[in-house]
Amino acid sequence: MELKRVVVTGLGALTPIGNSVEEYWEGLVDGVSGAAPITYFDASDFKTQFACELKNFNVTDFYDRKEARKMDRFTQYAMVVADEAIADSGLDLEKEDTTRIGVIWGAGIGGLETFQNEVLNYAEGDGSPRFNPFFIPKMIADIAPGQISIKHNLQGPNFTTVSACASSANSIIDSLNYIRLGQADILVTGGSEAAVTIAGVGGFNAMHALSTRNDDPKTASRPFDKDRDGFVLGEGAGALILEELEHAKARGAKIYAEVIGGGLSADAHHITAPHPEGRGAKNVMLNCLKNAGIGPEEVDAVNMHGTSTPLGDVAELKAIQSVFGEYSYKLNINSTKSMTGHLLGAAGAIEAIASILSITKGIVPPTINHFTDDDQIDPNLNLTFNKAQKRDVKVAMSNTFGFGGHNACILFRKYED
Repeated sequence: MELKRVVVTGLGALTPIGNSVEEYWEGLVDGVSGAAPITYFDASDFKTQFACELKNFNVTDFYDRKEARKMDRFTQYAMVVADEAIADSGLDLEKEDTTRIGVIWGAGIGGLETFQNEVLNYAEGDGSPRFNPFFIPKMIADIAPGQISIKHNLQGPNFTTVSACASSANSIIDSLNYIRLGQADILVTGGSEAAVTIAGVGGFNAMHALSTRNDDPKTASRPFDKDRDGFVLGEGAGALILEELEHAKARGAKIYAEVIGGGLSADAHHITAPHPEGRGAKNVMLNCLKNAGIGPEEVDAVNMHGTSTPLGDVAELKAIQSVFGEYSYKLNINSTKSMTGHLLGAAGAIEAIASILSITKGIVPPTINHFTDDDQIDPNLNLTFNKAQKRDVKVAMSNTFGFGGHNACILFRKYED
């Protein structure tokens, strides 16, 4: 059967550097760091005392307090960005067959704060098992797409993908394939995460995964820099409206870009560390290029997973050079995590949005916080250091990898009829 073409017709973003797509893009191009001391709890006894929290976000600006209390923060974020993306798409859901519209969402952890607080409350209580009746519905990772579908009466495919930090990239690829195969016309997809919590920071600290640059949080996320010392935990959400091309054209929708391919692979190496030669990263990019039916030389920009970890950045760059060969030197390569921090399960979604906007705006956002070259990294690669670069981006690649060795790669192309 002939696969249907899939396009992006709506976007929504809630990030540490902007609470809408417009604000997010401005923050990216301006090279704004979202890192700052943690405000959600007293982190003074933690090895890491900063994170990339949302700024000036209040859920009661969108939902009444009673309704908001029934949702963990990761679901609140999902609802807000889904609303923005649906509005941006111009969809009139009253006129659509909502049995053909679904929600496929990504979350690496889900309601971590809800789980943490309920257990702490029990431990600090008198031993009686008094739990909030909303404990389970708030905590479970699949509740976000459920809530979105209930609000908008979307009766098509509905589930959550969980593959750690690759979760929302997986959700986008699943959505691409459901539409390609004719099983849905439109999918609200993306991901959300809210792990800036006692358990989240404490857990990642125990793994020695987080930067401990408490004296200078804003420069702590420094992918490719010799002195990088771990990732910076972030939070937020991103939403995309994926739509079958003919359906989008029939309703006169604006089209941001076409989704031309998705690839998956496994490192099959270690629960948290990447394969040192980037084996899984190489395979996922090759799989994605094959799925899209294009050659490496057709790609203009690669938004790397690039978390600012000593092992991960080097392994991924090795993979890029293996896949692209001499053409690697003609790519614009960047890591937007240098600004947003690492949004875990939501990373793939907000980074996909960055790749899409690179195509529509003709600008590649920078990798900020570069101070010292790493002798393990080829100095001739264009890693878009410290300042955005103008470029006619026709094809953009977005990489997202997760603990467990889960790898996902997505390709977007400038739309041409």
